[in-house]
Amino acid sequence: MAYSFFAMLSRMKNIRRWALMRNTRSENICEHSHEVAVIAHALALITNRHYGGQVDANKCVMLAVYHDVPEILTGDMPTPVKYYNPAIREAYKQVEISACEKLLGMLPEDLKTDYQALICPQDEVSEEMRLVKAADKLSALVKCIEETAQGNREFISARRATEQAIRAMDIPAVNEFMEMYIPAYELALDDQ
Repeated sequence: MAYSFFAMLSRMKNIRRWALMRNTRSENICEHSHEVAVIAHALALITNRHYGGQVDANKCVMLAVYHDVPEILTGDMPTPVKYYNPAIREAYKQVEISACEKLLGMLPEDLKTDYQALICPQDEVSEEMRLVKAADKLSALVKCIEETAQGNREFISARRATEQAIRAMDIPAVNEFMEMYIPAYELALDDQ
């Protein structure tokens, strides 16, 4: 029997982000997931080394790699729409659950549990999930920085809102990343 799961995953490169906004460079969920994984890994290491954490850095990476997989079927729902009100947020959550179930149905039985823990994690309050969500926001901030650096004023308010959301998380490793690493994203290549 043939299974479609991995062929579907390869379609992540076709799903564009930031659909409601003019972009100087388009971004897909495949490259976004890579960036989130890199940042989540860094946040886990910073948490463990600098703040006495016990975070599983490898788990952070894997959760980040798969965090947007349901969007293969749902597309990227713009944040202002997704979080407009509780009814829309709940409806979208149900759509994501259906997408997860459909994707998991594309795997043999003996692999479903392993992938379910990555695609549809039940423990959304774990330290690893908190760091992945923070990395997702940091990746969005990086996109805003890149776009505004290209003169795209479309991303000014998104940047402001994203920075506020990141500060509101009040996670020590995230605050350190903002202070120590985000400023370099503002620099040209020769200045880095």
